[in-house]
Amino acid sequence: MGKSFWMCLLSLLAVSTPMRAQQSGSPGNTASSPMAAPAQQRPIFLDVLVTDSAGKLIPDLEPFDFSVLDENQPRKVIGFRRTDGAVGSKLDPPVEVIIVLDAVNLPYQAATRLRLEIDKFLHENGGHLAQPVSIYMFASEGLRVQPAPSKDGNALAAMLDASTGTVRARDISGGVYSLQEQFQSSYKTIDGIAENLSHKPGRKVVIWLGPGWPLLTERFFIQTDVSRETYFRQIAALQNKLREARITLYSLFAISGITNTLYEKYLKPVREVRKMEIGDMALQVLALHSGGRVLDPSNDVKAQIDSCVGEIGEYYTIALMPPPAAKADEYHDLKVVVNKPGVAVRTDTGYYNEPTAR
Repeated sequence: MGKSFWMCLLSLLAVSTPMRAQQSGSPGNTASSPMAAPAQQRPIFLDVLVTDSAGKLIPDLEPFDFSVLDENQPRKVIGFRRTDGAVGSKLDPPVEVIIVLDAVNLPYQAATRLRLEIDKFLHENGGHLAQPVSIYMFASEGLRVQPAPSKDGNALAAMLDASTGTVRARDISGGVYSLQEQFQSSYKTIDGIAENLSHKPGRKVVIWLGPGWPLLTERFFIQTDVSRETYFRQIAALQNKLREARITLYSLFAISGITNTLYEKYLKPVREVRKMEIGDMALQVLALHSGGRVLDPSNDVKAQIDSCVGEIGEYYTIALMPPPAAKADEYHDLKVVVNKPGVAVRTDTGYYNEPTAR
């Protein structure tokens, strides 16, 4: 397998807004008169992981074990199912693992080392992978993806080896303009990934290898209220896309001894345009808000990947109907509670509600 095995993600982005608009109404219905009926409020689906104090997944919970708080108010659960992510079900395929190698926000040497760690993961167990895996290469020329996920780790490793020479980090010598370009390219990439995966069934585990994009904390990166509003609309749309795509995002940084905690000051959800900062769109912030994790820096990246994949087991999908929204991009905090002692619950931490369109 050589370069022909890769395809550019941008070519797949033809299905976006029109399809999403069609899905907002009743399935299979089309307008039969010049006066279109009001669109129905769409339910929200949450994939939920429940673990014990040792981090082990807790199976066999029942609907009555769960309750949902929306802005601290009880919200009725209108749908519930259990799924074994390893094997899937009639409704959901096995959980897909997507490994994103970020060579844009890393120097070339670090990106090369990460590629070797991915190779170790692909070759374990004789190349027989437990889950379908896709490799995405985010480099200076854009995002490259394989056409279909595979459990054949040896074939994926051969494809990865064939990519040698194509993984190049972006030139970061251009000062603030280069940082802004890195951020914009990274945002478009993760937004495109979420858009594409929203059209595929099932839950996905996206493991992003790299420190994430620049947070652009310097004040001159947001100069006007218009700029703040643009970023606010973007983060609202992106967080909703990640949830609708059923993505659990993991952030892995490979340099042991170097800890990036700057993102922690941006973990509070953004409810108003005037409080928007570009740091609110950090990779680590998105990961935690998706129900994923930010793993501590380690030199054993293969073990980190194993840790993320090891969380694929029985999970729960809950459906609830959001209340009517009073305005566009109205943020709602979510909390899923399980009536068992000593458990931890991870899922999406909130959503941006939208008024029902006509």
